[in-house]
Amino acid sequence: MATITPSIQRTLYETHLSTGSQVILADEPVNVGGQNKGMRPGELLAGSLAACTVMTLRMYADRKGWPLDSAVAQVDYTSDPETSRSLFSVRLVLNGDLNGEQRAKLLEMADRCLIHRTLENPTDFNTSLVDYTSQD
Repeated sequence: MATITPSIQRTLYETHLSTGSQVILADEPVNVGGQNKGMRPGELLAGSLAACTVMTLRMYADRKGWPLDSAVAQVDYTSDPETSRSLFSVRLVLNGDLNGEQRAKLLEMADRCLIHRTLENPTDFNTSLVDYTSQD
């Protein structure tokens, strides 16, 4: 996977996330000082889960030759600071001439996407300070 490089300048909260070939804009809403030009960080996190989920369903259905016309994942993310717990609520819409067994299997596969598995497992972080004399 490409390294994600976010960059923020003096414009409050406007952040450009880059992989070198792709750029996504993140921001905060106006009511907290941002300009609402992009998704909030929590929305990006929920979006990663949603995108990974529907991509996993597309790959699985294609491999099985199932008639999945489209898959939509609606994801809500909430975090409770008192309990240090997060909740991702995922609602799936599966379109196509799928039978009940196929729909049940796709529902099971939705929880097997890489981002879902990453979020449900313990995570370690390694943060370090790097001195740059210039930034490319």
